[in-house]
Amino acid sequence: MRLIHIADTHLGLSQFNRLDPDSGLNLREKQIYDNFLSAIDRIIDKKPDVLVHAGDLFDQVRPKTRAYKTVMEALERLHSAGIPLVVIAGNHSMVKTRYATSPFEILVYHPGDMTAAFSFRYENVEIGDTIFHLIPNMLRPEDYRSAYDEIELSGNHHNVLVTHGLATSIRDRRLATVAEHELDNTILSDRFDYIALGHYHRQSQIADNAWYSGSLEHLTYGEISDQKGGLLVNLGHTDGQVACDVRHLGLPRTPMIDLGTIPCEEAHPKDVSSEIISRIDGKDVPPLAMAQVTLDGLTREHGKGPDMRDLSSVRERLLDLKIRVITRDRDGAAVPLQQDVRAVDYQKEFVTFLESRNLDARQKSYVERCGLSVLKTVMEKHREDAE
Repeated sequence: MRLIHIADTHLGLSQFNRLDPDSGLNLREKQIYDNFLSAIDRIIDKKPDVLVHAGDLFDQVRPKTRAYKTVMEALERLHSAGIPLVVIAGNHSMVKTRYATSPFEILVYHPGDMTAAFSFRYENVEIGDTIFHLIPNMLRPEDYRSAYDEIELSGNHHNVLVTHGLATSIRDRRLATVAEHELDNTILSDRFDYIALGHYHRQSQIADNAWYSGSLEHLTYGEISDQKGGLLVNLGHTDGQVACDVRHLGLPRTPMIDLGTIPCEEAHPKDVSSEIISRIDGKDVPPLAMAQVTLDGLTREHGKGPDMRDLSSVRERLLDLKIRVITRDRDGAAVPLQQDVRAVDYQKEFVTFLESRNLDARQKSYVERCGLSVLKTVMEKHREDAE
């Protein structure tokens, strides 16, 4: 059995204040859709026997229309390539009661070979020489044990467990998200030939046979150093024993670049701005990437730090520029630096968005007039509070 393990694609996630001029979509949201479909194409090129998705396919329980459309396109490509999909519900796409409609109920109508576990119970499916044992995100932590106790391992097949949650061994890495359940280490049993885990966004090995594939994308700046992508898993036999070979699989994503730390103690704010620009140019940061820089030793004499207007040219090239500051009066703890609202032309972004909407002239005039008035009021209040 040759499978590819991915998880935590979070389709529908939107971030930052940039719009795609052609579609009107949040630009980060569109990047995630496009990268996901490119990843599906790369997976198809690898010709796995199965694609396993270990949860959080969608970012929310009521996915956006474009998120559904993207998944349907992915299913169509997998179906044409003859690659079955095994997917479970994660905590982000899990309904809160047994009586609500799961987003996966729509996907099962696709004619492709897909098995989706989302009904708060243990399910399994046989594909080739492997039984996939599926435990989706559950309503209560104790429900995992009940589901696990239903598993009967096959002596004639490989046995792969697919589940979603936080392994006890990394309980200190909680993501603090809704329905984040801890997985008892006894569930992560060595009786399985492979355990495909979802929820934790860093690609990690938890046990000899248990791996988090991690998320495909950097979803927060806290993940800037994490390895992203999927896992290519080969299950075979060596000297009568099951051999599990797991290798990293690089997949398309939007880069997130760490620009390092800039000493600021005796630097003029304009020199700090120049150094930030120099580092962005020097690292050849790709267009529309995300970048983070840390300012060390920023004091009251620096005011609010570098003037964001000096950085407007590089900020326009990037999807986002995150500026952190290490202050001496906070024992070296890194905290976000207040961003200047003048750095982004929100009113221009709003007008651009309206151009992409299907509104008649009267509607457009009304929405533009009211919207710009609200934006102006909010920005002025923000500026007053900052001062």
